[in-house]
Amino acid sequence: MKDEVTSLQMQSPSYKLAALDQDFVLGDSMRGVRFLMEFAKADEILRDSGVRSTIVVFGSARVREDGPPREASWYAQARLFGRIASERGGALVPNTRTRDNVIATGGGPGIMEAANRGAADCGAISVGFNITLPKEQRPNTWSTPGLSFRFHYFAMRKMHLAMRANALVVFPGGFGTMDELFEILTLRQTDKAPRIPIVLVDRDYWQAVINFERLVEFGMVDRADLALFGFAEDAEGIWSELLARGLAPHSSIELEAEQDRP
Repeated sequence: MKDEVTSLQMQSPSYKLAALDQDFVLGDSMRGVRFLMEFAKADEILRDSGVRSTIVVFGSARVREDGPPREASWYAQARLFGRIASERGGALVPNTRTRDNVIATGGGPGIMEAANRGAADCGAISVGFNITLPKEQRPNTWSTPGLSFRFHYFAMRKMHLAMRANALVVFPGGFGTMDELFEILTLRQTDKAPRIPIVLVDRDYWQAVINFERLVEFGMVDRADLALFGFAEDAEGIWSELLARGLAPHSSIELEAEQDRP
């Protein structure tokens, strides 16, 4: 009889170890803990992988390699940029575990796929920060498997996209792309983020969908705020604009670190 009672007690949900009790871990009271876990898991893996800094590439998930000519061009340039940045930025530095300017995307299709694919073209690692959506987003096949993450919270995903970014490159996109763009612009405008270079790809597109000049005319932003970003038309132009705006390739970062050592 005593064993039967003990068995009933051991089967009770209250007896489960808290960390192994999924109903408890996924409950409302543990939301803060889950938020912390999403930070800690990705942070630990990226540190262990030697990813010190990234170049974040945003853009529409709807762009296709075989789409209309303009879309196909965006895809091709995003792919080429992923390769250029990986080869010249520090993601392919040999004989070291510390890598800089690693391509990082939202992990999905379209422009994100193209940038991850460009990194893979030259054998470089790249990061995919996926998000759980009602219509499930599947990770693209080109982000490094061990660096393909999935988040529940948009806010934590945004934090990871921003916190290691040495630069931001924004290809044409819709609400999601603009959300990420204005998030980083606001952080830069308010000095809540380092002064990283921001480049918008295809000036005609961006000036057609956002009237930046009218924002100034209405007094919503200062004219100086328009200097927070620049424009480029192709992969080589993006890289040149990033360098002109202060992006440091891996060799420069290593030299500065060496000079700072006693």
